[in-house]
Amino acid sequence: MNNRFSLFIWLALLGCGFLAGAAWTSRADADVLGETPSGEVTETSGPNASGADATATLPATREPAASNGLNPQERANIRLFEESAPSVCYITTTNVRRDYFSRNITEIPRGSGSGFVWDYKGHIITNYHVIQGADRATVTLADRSTWEAVPVGVAPEKDLAVLRIEAPRNALRPMPVGTSDNLQVGQSVYAIGNPFGLDQTLTTGIVSALGREIESVAGIPIRDVIQTDAAINPGNSGGPLLDSSGRLIGVNTAIYSPSGASAGIGFSIPVDVVSWVVPELIEFGRLKRPTLGVELARPQIVERLGLDGALVIDVIKGSGAEKAGIRPTMRDRYGSIVLGDIITGINGEAVKSTNDLILILEKYEPGDLVEVELIRDNEKLKTQLRLDPAR
Repeated sequence: MNNRFSLFIWLALLGCGFLAGAAWTSRADADVLGETPSGEVTETSGPNASGADATATLPATREPAASNGLNPQERANIRLFEESAPSVCYITTTNVRRDYFSRNITEIPRGSGSGFVWDYKGHIITNYHVIQGADRATVTLADRSTWEAVPVGVAPEKDLAVLRIEAPRNALRPMPVGTSDNLQVGQSVYAIGNPFGLDQTLTTGIVSALGREIESVAGIPIRDVIQTDAAINPGNSGGPLLDSSGRLIGVNTAIYSPSGASAGIGFSIPVDVVSWVVPELIEFGRLKRPTLGVELARPQIVERLGLDGALVIDVIKGSGAEKAGIRPTMRDRYGSIVLGDIITGINGEAVKSTNDLILILEKYEPGDLVEVELIRDNEKLKTQLRLDPAR
C-alpha cells in the first residue's frame, strides 16, 4: 500500500512540473513576440545606452506622431504665415500742427493700419481711409525698418491708395497676386495685419459670402466685395486677405460691428478690382475712367422724383454727349423745370441709378463707342456715343 501511495505522489509532482514548464515557455514566447496578457502589442527595443531594456506599450491602431506634435493643417498655416508675413507692413499716420504761441511744429498721431508690398519699386498698397487726411505716413516693414512714405495715387471710390518708399530691393518682398473670380463660399482664407497696433497678426476663417456691396469713402458703392469671418479689427484695414496658397485674393477694408471690433463679419475688396486699379494709380495718380460728358443729378434727387436711371443735369460742351444729342435739364420760358434725358442703359446693361452708371463705365476705355439707352419725354430712345477721357 505504501509503495502505491509513494508512486502516486511522484506522478503528481511530475505532472505539476510539466504544467509549470509549459506555462513558463508560453510566457517567454509571448515576450519575444511582443504581446501582453491583455492582447496589446508592445514595441520592444534592444538595450539602450545605459544597458537597460526599453519597452513601450502602444495601442495597435496608433499612428506615428507628427513632428513637434503638429498636424498637417497646423504646419500649413505656419508655413503660410512665415512666407507671407514679410510682405505685410505697418502704416502709421500723423498730422502736423503749429503751436499758436511758440510757432513750434509738432506731429500728432492720427491713426494706423496695414498694407503690403506690391513690387520691388517700393509701392505699398493700403486703404484710402488709412491715410485720408494725414500729413505724413510712415511704413514699417517686417524687418522692423521704418521708411517715410510718399503718396502716389488714391482712389477714394475704391478705398485704395498707393504709397511709395525708398527701400532697397532686398528689403522688399512683393505679395503674390491671385484671382477672386473663382472664389467659393466655404473655402479657407487668412488675414494678416496689425490690429490695434499689434503687428504681424494672423487670423483664419472662410469665405462667408460673395457679391456683397459696401459704400466707399466717396459714397460710391464697391461691388462684389468678399465677406469673411476671419477676425478683422481696427488696424487690419489695408492688409491682405490670402487663400490657402498664400496668394492675395482681397484687401481687408471694413468690418460690420456695433462695438467697432470684430463680430465675425469682415469685408475685403476683391483682388480683381485691385489688379486694375493699382496700375492706374501708379501711372496716373488717379483712376482714368471714361465719361459720357454729362453732369448727373445726385441719387437723392432721382430717388425723390421716383425715377429709375441717371438723370442728366448738364451736358459739357464739345463732349461726346453733346455730339450725340443728349439733352440736359432746363427751365422752359415759364420757369418750369423740364427734366433732361434719363439714362437707363449702356450697351444693353441696365442703369437703375447714378452709381450703376459709374460702375458700368469702369468696364470701358476712353474712345470706346457705346449705345446709350435713355428716356426722353416718356419715350425710349437709343443713341451712339463715344466716351471721353475723365477730366
